[in-house]
Amino acid sequence: MSTAIVTGQPVPGSPLEGDLRSLCFDVRVASDAADAEMLLAAVPGDQRVAVVDARFVGHVHALRLGLTDPRFTAAAVPGAVTAGPQARRALTHALRTSATTGGVPASEVLPDSLAAAMAAEATDVHRPELGTLVATVPTDPQTRNEARQAVAAVDDEAVRLRTAVKSRDGFFTTYAISPYSRYLARWCARRGLTPNQVTTASLLTALIAAGCAATGTRGGFVAAGLLLILSFVLDCTDGQLARYSLRYSTLGAWLDATFDRAKEYAYYAGLALGAARGGDDVWALALGAMVLQTCRHVVDFSFNEANHDATANTSPTAALSDKLDSVGWTVWVRRMIVLPIGERWAMIAVLTALTTPRITLVVLLIGCALAACYTTAGRVLRSLTRKATRTDRAATALADLADNGPQASAFAALELPAWLRPAPALAFLGGAALVGPAAFTTYGSPWVVVGAVIYIALSGLALARPLKAALDWLVPPFFRAAEYGTILVLAAKADVNGALPAAFGLVAAVAYHHYDTVYRIKGGTGAPPAWLVRAIGGQEGRTLVVALAAAVLPAADFPVALTALAVAVALVVLVESIRFWVAAEKQGAPAVHDEGEPA
Repeated sequence: MSTAIVTGQPVPGSPLEGDLRSLCFDVRVASDAADAEMLLAAVPGDQRVAVVDARFVGHVHALRLGLTDPRFTAAAVPGAVTAGPQARRALTHALRTSATTGGVPASEVLPDSLAAAMAAEATDVHRPELGTLVATVPTDPQTRNEARQAVAAVDDEAVRLRTAVKSRDGFFTTYAISPYSRYLARWCARRGLTPNQVTTASLLTALIAAGCAATGTRGGFVAAGLLLILSFVLDCTDGQLARYSLRYSTLGAWLDATFDRAKEYAYYAGLALGAARGGDDVWALALGAMVLQTCRHVVDFSFNEANHDATANTSPTAALSDKLDSVGWTVWVRRMIVLPIGERWAMIAVLTALTTPRITLVVLLIGCALAACYTTAGRVLRSLTRKATRTDRAATALADLADNGPQASAFAALELPAWLRPAPALAFLGGAALVGPAAFTTYGSPWVVVGAVIYIALSGLALARPLKAALDWLVPPFFRAAEYGTILVLAAKADVNGALPAAFGLVAAVAYHHYDTVYRIKGGTGAPPAWLVRAIGGQEGRTLVVALAAAVLPAADFPVALTALAVAVALVVLVESIRFWVAAEKQGAPAVHDEGEPA
């Protein structure tokens, strides 16, 4: 339980202490500044502490936003300040400064002054947007009465429900899901359910949907479509529950993001299995959809990491985009055209119920390809017209996303002429040298191995310099397309039973590693350890292994090689990843919340 120290003379009729207890605070009253410091020192160091002015008038939800959000080590609203374990020293110092004035009345221990003193000592004090919510400290009976009337005029529960919904959701989510999923989130909160439990329920529902699709019957396809929509409702609910109850966690953000990918890709596999029962082989389409969707995400992640802390980050293209966002109908058109998760899952569900797996996957591929062209072209244009200085942190993040192993790293120390240094060009040429021979030669051709060796060299040279140029964020997507595309093409060229399903499993295992890298970087916990990247070969090492397997093994044995590699990668990555995220949660890593795909 957290502790709230109330300072100042109690105000008759004030509900403050009851409100604080409703937020699970142990309430203690300080007689003066020295007493407040003593009470603070008595609280265990691993607990959150709040200092609240006894004269505070405001909504309970304003206090909840200001005092209970686990994502922030220090936060404040007018009349109240809180500090988590990492910010306790700053709060103690601010209180001690007040106490040294000698017998300072508790009424003068002003939380607003404490928050200002903490900020002056370089402590980041979060101040939530309150909107119509009231949080104030009246100094006389008249202003107190006016403040209480202002509180009564605003329904904070309605505000809490409204703000539980993301401000930038897609059209389908905003108008077809959120109007009722927010109430489901409140129902879950009142019954003590956690966001992680809802996230797990969403995953299980999607896996059942995939199982229904795998039956290959019309009834199974209809059930699969309905269950996929239900899974998406629960997927929206878990985030809304986190925002409604402010129950954020490092582990929860990872589960939410990882399960989203697992649900969608498992459903693709279910469609492929269902089609196979009807005599139609669509594994290539299912794998192609997974490759395309993963590459889309890598484009998003790489671009955002390259620019999120860039200085002088201006662009005429971005200005035009902001202008279009000020016109209502263009906002929804631009959000829908990128086929965000809501629109995408709705399309998949409807097509599954009404058509065949082949039609579903073909339409999905076309839609995602158009969306990928639109978003990538816009980001390239922004990058070329943007005047920005990118940081060392951004360059490091892009290098981590590249996922180069020891083979490519050996070439990174080579010096190249300036005209040969553009990293995206090197990455693209390397991918072309790899995928080209795989696509235009027969299975078993040694030219694929030659292409893999060239790819290793160019992968290393692409990272010979820090990735700070305008288009260097394209390097990780080019690498993903090359690795995944090679596995897809070689499995298709083998033309034997089990090759494409095995390739699907291998790409799924590798994609998990790449998503895990993204979520660690986004969560501020750093990329996976170097030993893990070495253990699974790096992106260029894995492509060389696959190329060698295709060159030396008969087509009938190729699925076995792909399966063995998939199992090895999955075991190493999953064990290390689960250990890391569970340990991060236990060690008190900063709580985060993943807001899902950008609209």
